[in-house]
Amino acid sequence: MRTIYHIIVKEFLQFRRDKRMMVLSFLAPVMQLLLLGYAATTDINSIPLLIYDQDKSSTSREFVNRFVNSGYFVIKEEVHSFDAIDRSIEEGHVWLALVIPSNFSNCLLTLHPTTVQLLTDGSDANSANISIGYASQIIAAYSQSIVVEVRNRIPGAIRPARLNAHVRVWYNPELKSRNFMVPGVLAMVLMVVTMTLTSLGVVKEKEIGTLEQLMVTPIQPYQLIIGKLFPFVMIAALDVGLVILVARFWFDVPLRGSVLLLLGLSGLFVLTTLGLGLFVSTISKTQQQAMMTAQFFFFMPFIFLSGFTFPIENMPVFIQYVTYLIPLKYFIVIIRGIFLKGVGIAELWHQAVVLFLFGVAILSMSVMRFRKKLG
Repeated sequence: MRTIYHIIVKEFLQFRRDKRMMVLSFLAPVMQLLLLGYAATTDINSIPLLIYDQDKSSTSREFVNRFVNSGYFVIKEEVHSFDAIDRSIEEGHVWLALVIPSNFSNCLLTLHPTTVQLLTDGSDANSANISIGYASQIIAAYSQSIVVEVRNRIPGAIRPARLNAHVRVWYNPELKSRNFMVPGVLAMVLMVVTMTLTSLGVVKEKEIGTLEQLMVTPIQPYQLIIGKLFPFVMIAALDVGLVILVARFWFDVPLRGSVLLLLGLSGLFVLTTLGLGLFVSTISKTQQQAMMTAQFFFFMPFIFLSGFTFPIENMPVFIQYVTYLIPLKYFIVIIRGIFLKGVGIAELWHQAVVLFLFGVAILSMSVMRFRKKLG
């Protein structure tokens, strides 16, 4: 234990002298969480809207005001021809164009069918679908209000039947995508930082030759491995606490579950990332090679196949089976469950067991490969 202690002290002294590693360990996680916390959102507000009002009546202006007052749309342009609509959409100035026909108000007052046209830029399919969805809701609500108003003006008219839905949203009542995305960003940042620190820390010693010097000392391989990995475990624990504070008090993401449970299950995930970082260090000769290997073979597949970016249910069946091999998938379920739902180990034991098995297997194989390299 004394030998391991001295190795740990050496690692921290070396870590303190490396300013770049200090920035990567503590400043980078916070910066990544802040940037991705704002950028990684599916909420769409202030949709740039173009209006082509051929009716120019008080009724059409009231209809346009429905879009503005909804909070989803901002009028960027009002044009007087279809050519102007084409140019504006082609140049990307607006996402949606609303065309109101010249007989709009007359048709509504006489209860004759009328149609408004919505034109959208389909190059961004997600934004287009959301924009059309918002606009369709506004049009449907306005149509219903017109029907009710006209029927109330006619004496003896039968009032239309109404069916109301009382909707309750659990766990995220305001439907903020940030509450859903920020916990996933926390998991991703923890993975990137711990794996990068581990791989770069070991490879750097290879480059400067200190690893070979340690190999000729009486230090046992297991002592060297524990001494080198333990500092990264402590740094990971500090990073977890730091990003939890930022998520909770900066982004105001509710933390409804147990903090101790979150820290404990984060430790299981760190076993996996440390093992992968150690594995990357055994197949890399330079720090640049380690970064490229981690990025292309681990970071990108983990992020895309973990459910952080895209719903796993929408992926092809074959890819869905591949996602069972992604440890980040299970940790994202854990961290979102604890943050938003306040669930405990009774609901998360399956993910915890899988993470434990992944962590033990990956770390054990990486340690054996590292010991072989030392031998």
